[in-house]
Amino acid sequence: MTNEDSKIEVVESVEENVTLANNESSENSDKKSRLRNDGFLKHMKKNWIIYTFLIIPVVYYVVFRYIPMFGNIIAFRKYSAGGNIFGSQWSGFKYFKQFLGDPAFRRAFGNTLILNFSYLVVRFPLTLIFALLLNEIKWLPWKKFVQTVSYLPHFISMVIVAGMIKELLSTSGPINSFLISIGQQAIEFIALPEWFPTIFVASGIWQGLGWGSILYLAAIAGINPELYEAAKVDGATHLQQVLHITIPCILPTITTLLILDIGGMVGSGAAFEKVFLLYNPMTYETSDIVSTYVYRMGVYSGNYSYATAVGLFEGLLNLILLTVANFTSKKVAGESLW
Repeated sequence: MTNEDSKIEVVESVEENVTLANNESSENSDKKSRLRNDGFLKHMKKNWIIYTFLIIPVVYYVVFRYIPMFGNIIAFRKYSAGGNIFGSQWSGFKYFKQFLGDPAFRRAFGNTLILNFSYLVVRFPLTLIFALLLNEIKWLPWKKFVQTVSYLPHFISMVIVAGMIKELLSTSGPINSFLISIGQQAIEFIALPEWFPTIFVASGIWQGLGWGSILYLAAIAGINPELYEAAKVDGATHLQQVLHITIPCILPTITTLLILDIGGMVGSGAAFEKVFLLYNPMTYETSDIVSTYVYRMGVYSGNYSYATAVGLFEGLLNLILLTVANFTSKKVAGESLW
């Protein structure tokens, strides 16, 4: 047998071994996938009652979240009320160019960013600090009382909240009455555009501070108490325990909530009710946001295609911000949503 023949036999044997190894690995992966599928089906069969509870949320999201997304097609078509539901004529990017060149939209977009960013900068650290302070309360009755009082504003209807704000800030309200009693002039808070961001942020803090601390408190409750005991033995103070144990342990929760908040920076859906109930033409300069702008363009003016284009643009920006925030958090802090 020549050297060439021996080389050929070696190559063939190697190829056969590689083929057998590939076949074995594919068979193993197929077995694993079948086992996973069988295990999942067995788990569903065993806990079918629990899985039935998923039917309602799945149907809700399909009917009210995913199916309506097909309506975004009218952002690229000319739509008239009573006509074809998907529009009668293709218009391309006409409405996108139109609102991007509209000074009113640019003002509303800027106000949305300013209000949401101001609210995030103030609310996010205050919510975390409030949760840490609640965790330090050792007398259980007082802790429950503080939690109940701080949670209640979240459950008050926004219509009632707006009415309370207007009554408090009216020219004959308690705040202006106090200003007059100390020799100052009454201030028309609701009619002055420079006061709207302060009213928006302050009322949001009052209404959402306690409710926003729930997730932090749940994360703090899951921390191993032995860590605190070891820190006490080492002579760590309360502040050092918070800085070196509590905050690092709840960092994944902090990161997740921050990513979600940044992802909704351009969005104004949650703020729409409050702004819609409090703003007026005199405060459009600082109070008009994208959602109220879309409402006026779509409902008042009947320009549904234009309003849909604005809403689609807002949603895409939210998606981009969420993705960027998630990627940045994953690279910097090692924590992310996906």
